Order: sequence, then structure tokens, then C-alpha cells
Amino acid sequence: MMKLWDAGERGMPSIWNVAKRAGGLYLYLVCLGLGLCGFSGRAGFSQQLPANPSKEPATNPAPLPKEGEEALPPSDWGPDLLYTILTSPNEEAQFGLVRATFAAGPDIIPHLVTALKDDRTAEFAAESLAYIGGDRALPELWKLLSDRRDLNLRRFTYGALAEFDSPQATDALFEVINKSDDEPDRTVTEAAVIALTVRTDLSLVPRLLTAEKKLQDVVIRDDLDNARAVIEERAKYLASPEGKKAGGSIDSAVRTYFVPALEIPATPNAVAASTSVKSAGKAPAAPSPEKPRPVVKVDVRSVTFSPDHNRALARVVFEDPTAMAYYDFVLQKRFGNWTLASVWLGPEVEKPGLGTGDADSKP
Repeated sequence: MMKLWDAGERGMPSIWNVAKRAGGLYLYLVCLGLGLCGFSGRAGFSQQLPANPSKEPATNPAPLPKEGEEALPPSDWGPDLLYTILTSPNEEAQFGLVRATFAAGPDIIPHLVTALKDDRTAEFAAESLAYIGGDRALPELWKLLSDRRDLNLRRFTYGALAEFDSPQATDALFEVINKSDDEPDRTVTEAAVIALTVRTDLSLVPRLLTAEKKLQDVVIRDDLDNARAVIEERAKYLASPEGKKAGGSIDSAVRTYFVPALEIPATPNAVAASTSVKSAGKAPAAPSPEKPRPVVKVDVRSVTFSPDHNRALARVVFEDPTAMAYYDFVLQKRFGNWTLASVWLGPEVEKPGLGTGDADSKP
């Protein structure tokens, strides 16, 4: 069967060029979703952060079109169509667009920068940039820290800093955490806390404890306590004989992140899907003797690769008998092994008849 992305080689207009002639980022993404394997690019990675969010770094120019292809101007796109699908009640449609931009890789960044300027599509563009990550996306994400619109975009910048294991990135994350009592948008602080849980760095524990003692916000204090427990328990696991034998696969990297919940008995009220466990799960308390240990499952539902196959986006479901939590994991291949770049908490759903209220949201 002829592949959609090979049609142009057989004298027919390829789906890639049809999308570009028709115009529109929307059609461009739909076509990417139909043929995710036919594009090339190179993911970047850097330890350096922009010096000042108030100074706009130079924008990377759009890549030159290949011979025989027409350039897609960054301003030539269909915001109405894109907004319609982004506001669809079907979350899979929305996630499909994110997967398509991720599969396109860094070459799509100029078009996402254009989408950032439109309030209707800015959040989608910021999320896509955070997932693509690397040194080409970070300057655009850094600008969001000084964005004056009330669109809650800063959380994508802080969440994306998880992959930059540098003193500058760490200081930026703690800066927003230490100011959380004055932060009107709690999700911004929560994104910074989750970013720190991606690292298994015991040197973060004292700083987390210091921040926790200074803050008044009980929710953020609980998140920081969870983060400390997660980092400490994962460090113990990785230092154990079992942890040292853990492989470098995507599944292994995902399960290692959840080790504190998988290794320690949990009570029905201490689950990673609860709203109090936004930082991937407080190490659950041991159950009383009369209560059996709930079964905890971690399921990698889908994986999308970057053009060079050195980066992956995985939809992960964390489940116990009372609830389910959906996560997006961004992974980076380093020295042949898959490691976490960033973690994003999605919808949280209580199972029917077991929760005290309606689900937070539906997958």
C-alpha cells in the first residue's frame, strides 16, 4: 500500500505539499497526524538559560524549504479551525494535535511562535513548545515569563525547565516556589514543584524543606513534602540492587518515576490521582493491618517519537482501585538510555462509586 508521505515520489502531490498549498497550521498538523514517520529534524539540548526574560532572544528563522517544496509562511494558518478542534470535548483530538507537533520536531517552532500570538491558540502552542523542548524552544518559552496576558502560560516554562539540570534552572524553579504565597496562579508553582520531582537529586531535599517551612499555603507545603518523599524514595530504589539492574527503556523510566507509589503500600485515600498529590505522589502511608494493599498499575498507553527518535512523548495512566491519573511524559535518550525530561499531570478521574464527588475531568 502506498504510504501517504510517499505519494509525491510517484508523481502525485504529497500530503505534505497539499497541506502547504492549502495553507494553514491546522491542515499541516492534521497531515502530520496521518503520517508521523516521514519527517526529519534534530532535537536540541542545552544547559544554558536565557539571561533575562524581559529581553527577547533572537527568533530562530524558519527552515528553508527543500527542493520542490513550497514554503509555509508562519503567518499562513487557520486559527479558527485549530481553535475548534482544541475546544472539542474529545480530549483525544486535542492530544492528537500535540502529538503531531511533537512528531514534527523543532522545525515547527516558527509556526508555534505565530500561534503563541493568538489568545485562542497560545496555550496549545506553549504546551507544544514545552514538549518539544531543547535549546530552540526554551527562548520562546522564556519570553512567556513576561507575557502580560491572563492565559496561565508561565507554567509551561517552569515545567519545561525540568530537563535542564543546571544551577540556573534550579534557582529559577525555587524562585517561583519561594514566592508562591504571593502567586495568584497556584498551577504555576505546582508546575515548578513537579519539575523538581523529575530529578533524583538528594541535594534538592534541604532546599525543599527550607521552602516548605517558610510558606503559608498549605497546598503547596503539602506538594513540597510530597516532592521530598518522592525524591528520597526514588534515590533509595536506584541505589538498591534492584534499581541498579533497572533497564533504560521507556517503560522502565516511567515506572522508576512512580517507584515511591509502587514500592510502598498505599491506602485508598493516598493515591497519586488525588488532588493533593500533584507532584506525582506523596509516598503513601502504610495501611492498617485490616486493610489489604490496593493494586497500583502504571500503563504506557501511547508513545510518539521526535524525528530523530531521541525524544519521546508518552501518555501514561496511573491507576489504583479508587482513581486514575493521566500524565504526559517527555523522555530524552541519553547514552542509549531513556531518561525523563519533563512530566505533566493531566486529567484526574475518580472511579464511579468510590469517590466523594464528580471526577475532576474526563479523559
